[in-house]
This record gives sequence, structure tokens and C-alpha cells, in this order.
Amino acid sequence: MLLFLDVDGTLLPFGAAAAYPAYETPFELTAEGADHPLLSRIDPTLGPRLLALNCEMVWATTWLDDANACVAPWLGLPALPVVDWPDAGERPGALHWKTRPLVAWAAGRPFVWVDDEITAADRAWVDAHHPERALLHRVDHRYGLTQADFGAVGEWLGG
Repeated sequence: MLLFLDVDGTLLPFGAAAAYPAYETPFELTAEGADHPLLSRIDPTLGPRLLALNCEMVWATTWLDDANACVAPWLGLPALPVVDWPDAGERPGALHWKTRPLVAWAAGRPFVWVDDEITAADRAWVDAHHPERALLHRVDHRYGLTQADFGAVGEWLGG
């Protein structure tokens, strides 16, 4: 099972009214990761929880390989494959620009996509164009992944 993982708004929360806690990571950081000013907003306990989902994780983020240089060490994750986004601009409309490339990457395999920008248009398009099961789970960007999000993804994976 593939797990497409966004960073901004999904692992790295932003936009809440209250101040974010500054976490310290128990994992060793690279110089690149140690210098990132927002990294301490990411709860490092998310890493073990993501690993416990027992999925093949793939970065689905505009961070590209910087997610492996900064975020993966912060969370104690191994380097993950990275979706290489096409250079061509997405056609205007309600469909998210990531939707088609993620379905192409999945190549007919079941997948979970967690992101803070998923809409009903993305779900409908995936239902119509992807032959396997897919969960497009929208995360509240103000809080990032929460216990409720892990519960919903875990329940879907168990089904």
C-alpha cells in the first residue's frame, strides 16, 4: 500500500490562532535539517506513527528531496521516494495539480494520499480514473496530522 505524504499543512502545521510548540527531535539531524526555521513545528512522534501504518511512504510535496534532507531525519524516517512533479502547468479547474501525477505514480496500486488541499473534485476524479482503492484524506492545515487523522487512515487500511 502506498502512502503519499505532503509536508506543508500535513506534517508542518500553519495558520492556527495559537502559537505552535517547538519540539525537539530525538533523532540525529543533518546540517540542512538543523538550519530549517520551521522544522521544530513538526512533532517528531509522527515518524514512528507513520512507520506503524506499514505502508510504502512516498513524499508528495513541493519540498521534493529536501524532505529527505530535512523532514525525514527530524522524524526518524528513512529516505523516501519522491514524486517528481511535471513542469507543465496544471489545467485550471477544481482538480488539484497533484492528483493526476499521484494516480500515475500509483500505477494501479491502492494508495492513501494525506494532504491539506484535497477536495471533492480530486476524490471524484480518482474514483473515475483509478482502478484500485484510494483514500484521499484531507488534513486540517492548522494542526497537521492528528490522532483522528491516524485513526481514519488506520481504519481504512484495516478495511
